Amino acid sequence: MIHPKTELRFISNEVGYGVVATEFIPAGTITWVLDKLDRQFSADEFQSMKPIYQDILDTYTFRDNNGHFILCWDNGRYVNHSFNSNCLTTAYDFEIAIRDIHIGEQLTDDYGYLNIAQPFRGIDEKTRRKVVYPNDLLKYYKVWDKKLLKVFGKIPQLAQPLRPLVDDQIWEEISAVSKGEKEMESILNNYYYGESRNHADLN
Repeated sequence: MIHPKTELRFISNEVGYGVVATEFIPAGTITWVLDKLDRQFSADEFQSMKPIYQDILDTYTFRDNNGHFILCWDNGRYVNHSFNSNCLTTAYDFEIAIRDIHIGEQLTDDYGYLNIAQPFRGIDEKTRRKVVYPNDLLKYYKVWDKKLLKVFGKIPQLAQPLRPLVDDQIWEEISAVSKGEKEMESILNNYYYGESRNHADLN
């Protein structure tokens, strides 16, 4: 489920629609949680579908570390890519804002950690990276972990509208990490190693 203080808006002809903040969302806020209404499709289910359905799933899903295609039931599926994203996923089935997100600003993800099947060229944001590759998570997880750690400790301190969707055991772990009693699980845990993909050949 996407953060409730957001809405779907048309961004531009190049970008299409995106999810924007309708209220200020401070860094450390949980912006999305995998919930019981999100639909999961196995690789076998995907392969058995007609191309029209496969195209939809290719566009609107990400893959988890088991290779399942995850289709968000709400506007979460419209969150756009950015090489300088203001949200990052975690190893705990939720995403957080890694910096303050202001009213009218898009919530963005880096698709490099979503286990995409094929490389694609992103919109030019004047960043060093220009192309998103299937193995970006292997390359950049340490960078993303550092960004997460800078704000992870704020999670228990902030108002969290999506807290009811976070399992109590996970919340206890979050609290332990924020207190320095436990190490944060790496974003690398989200990487899908299956299907014998030769990631090195994709660069």
